[in-house]
Amino acid sequence: MTTAEKTRSRPSARAKKAALSKEPTMAELADRHALYQESVQNSEFELDFIDTTFKELTGREASSMREDFCGTAISSVEWVERRDTNTAIGVDFDPEVLGWGEKHNASRLKPAQRERLTLLEEDVTTVTTEKVDVIQAYNFSYWFFQERKVMLDYFKRTREALKDDGVLFLDVFGGSECYQTQKEKRKLDGFKYIWEQAEFNAITNELKCHIHFHFPDKSKLKKAFSYTWRVWGARELREILEEAGFKETIVYRQEFDPKTDEALDEYIATDEAEDYACWLGYLIARP
Repeated sequence: MTTAEKTRSRPSARAKKAALSKEPTMAELADRHALYQESVQNSEFELDFIDTTFKELTGREASSMREDFCGTAISSVEWVERRDTNTAIGVDFDPEVLGWGEKHNASRLKPAQRERLTLLEEDVTTVTTEKVDVIQAYNFSYWFFQERKVMLDYFKRTREALKDDGVLFLDVFGGSECYQTQKEKRKLDGFKYIWEQAEFNAITNELKCHIHFHFPDKSKLKKAFSYTWRVWGARELREILEEAGFKETIVYRQEFDPKTDEALDEYIATDEAEDYACWLGYLIARP
């Protein structure tokens, strides 16, 4: 290498200064858990649904809840904030996300409220807790289980952890779009949310998904979250729940505007659905 080539290979003082003074991008400054809570979760609506549905089915008010795959535990935190009689147990095996939830969500609770919240770094398939009124496993987290036997064992354990009139709350979706690779984009305040169904195996029903975030400065937080799920049909889930000992299962399907075909924030108990490209719903089970 010549002297001239050596000189060209070294970054100039100006280049070094520019690199040091470069401001971080919005993606570099972003907090993926905060973005997830804002773009994916709607704890207030989901807890309203739990409250209303539980009372309709049992005739009483729920007070104790276990949140499986709780992540940042935002739902558990908001549950204990709802009523002075409410208690919550959050279960997740990821210490990083639990730590984030403790710092950013649980920390806002008053001391008396914090005493009614328990966060457990454990596996939902082996955890043992006191019996509760409600167990919720939302955001399709339980679709992480791809073997029927594992799903059956999980449902058996949830049934054992419920009181005699307790209710298991799950979410479910269906339609032809479940089995397709695609991207869904939504604009939110200060960023864009992208849901990507990246790969689908038509034999195993294995679906690989990612969540990306894009920002106004053109920076991107790619694969902020990644999942590998089995796409479970509502009917087969109900059959497994029955085998696990649940005596009643109900599907609450999201309603659509008959004129615009837009999805509404309303859910009806039904065993029927048209050939929708995509439908969302809740699946509840009672011992």
